[in-house]
Amino acid sequence: MAKSARFDSPLISKNRAFIEVETGEAPIVDSRRIAFVLFEHFSLMAFTGAMDALVTANLVKAPVEYEVTVVSIDGRRAMSDLGIEVAVDDSLEDLQEETLDYLILCGGYRLEMHATPELRVKLRAADYAGCMLGGLWNGAYFIAEAGLLDGYECAFHPDGRAMMLEEFPAVTISSQNHVLDRDRVSCAGANSSLDMMLSIISRDCDIACISAIEEVLSCDKAAEAIDTSVISIDRDLSLPQSLRNALELMHHNIDEPLSIGELATCVDVSRRQLERLFGRCLETTPARYYLELRLTRARQLLQQTNKDLADIAVAAGFVSISHFRRCFSQLFGVSPGRFRKASRQAR
Repeated sequence: MAKSARFDSPLISKNRAFIEVETGEAPIVDSRRIAFVLFEHFSLMAFTGAMDALVTANLVKAPVEYEVTVVSIDGRRAMSDLGIEVAVDDSLEDLQEETLDYLILCGGYRLEMHATPELRVKLRAADYAGCMLGGLWNGAYFIAEAGLLDGYECAFHPDGRAMMLEEFPAVTISSQNHVLDRDRVSCAGANSSLDMMLSIISRDCDIACISAIEEVLSCDKAAEAIDTSVISIDRDLSLPQSLRNALELMHHNIDEPLSIGELATCVDVSRRQLERLFGRCLETTPARYYLELRLTRARQLLQQTNKDLADIAVAAGFVSISHFRRCFSQLFGVSPGRFRKASRQAR
């Protein structure tokens, strides 16, 4: 097969996890090892938010592979704040900190702020080994208690900020929901754990990879989640209204695509003006974006329905199934039939 054309619009964020990488094209993948320490009554939502970011980074083919280890103090299953137990891989004592890149402590609303000598020793050893230390919710307390947050800025749950200010005057307590300060990272609660992990991942990955992760995990933050568009466009109110209108027309006319001239007429600009808007704001042409939008819809139908290829081609606005196959293969690096088969095998 000829070298793939691939996506050249922001829709790559929507499809990155599904694009096949050709032989000889795959990047060299580095790895990062992250360990989460789960305390009794840890916040399950904060933990899963952080885990989601790492798992999704691997899914969207980030240039770094994240390997996760989960431990508890005694090696037994950890009880979350919701009364749900989570299995762990090891005990804190047996954790080999010299093999880690990150050590994250998972706090929670009912977590007791009581450090142990064993935890203090492990944190200092991890710091000496060069680990980035982090805290979810109020997990940063233990880093501060070990004397490892002095001179750093730290995010902390609002209910505990007064305590932190009193006990650790050398630590700057931030009102931000998450903080990445050199080799320390922290977040203030459950909702900010995803953003905290994205700030870590952004050290290893480019903006395109971060956009792909956010596309998977943040698609429903707005009141309306559009199925075939991308959040970076949906939420960008600074886009010219004529461009936004053109995009909306494309979304509503996938099975029977409008010509670019018709789109321009409908939004009351010239074809050349429309092309300039797409080039300036989306770094692509209207025709290319429209094609990629339609193929994104086709990809969704291949994954989620049992419709045959001919019906999917029509639903995506193609009058020729051979043209549909060719365009799909160029963008995804695999034929529609093989893509569907691989998707079903992965379930």
